[in-house]
Amino acid sequence: MRSFVAVLSLSAISAIGGMAIAEDAKPARTAAEEQAIAAIKKLGGLVLEIAQNDPRLDVAFHLADSKIGDAEIAPVKDLPQTAQLNLRGTEVTDAGLVHIKDLKGLTKLHLEKTKVTDAGLEQLKGLENLEYLNLYATAVTDAGLKSLAPLKKLKKL
Repeated sequence: MRSFVAVLSLSAISAIGGMAIAEDAKPARTAAEEQAIAAIKKLGGLVLEIAQNDPRLDVAFHLADSKIGDAEIAPVKDLPQTAQLNLRGTEVTDAGLVHIKDLKGLTKLHLEKTKVTDAGLEQLKGLENLEYLNLYATAVTDAGLKSLAPLKKLKKL
């Protein structure tokens, strides 16, 4: 019994030590990334790491108190680790999508209840890792959806 407790204690210590190493191994954010995060938070947006040891980000503007439009989402372009972006119910238009077109790690994008149209979807065709896209209550038509054909990983639309 004593040896079992000793092994269990050593396992716990190893696990804790491993977490400390993993925490230290997490890459630091650049100055541009820190500025972008601060700008988003100042507008009432949220920027959260997906998991403790995962540098990817979940960025959300849908609960912001202020009016969020194309100019306000510009800082997102400086956050290449963005995996999830929620713009639901914002004033974002086709022009604003230029700020997210280079977020190659983006897997989930909420555009429901925005002012996005067929023309804006052209900006999304380079998001090769996109798996989820919500376009509910937008002006996007079936014809516009054809521009999403290059998104081979897209599972939910």
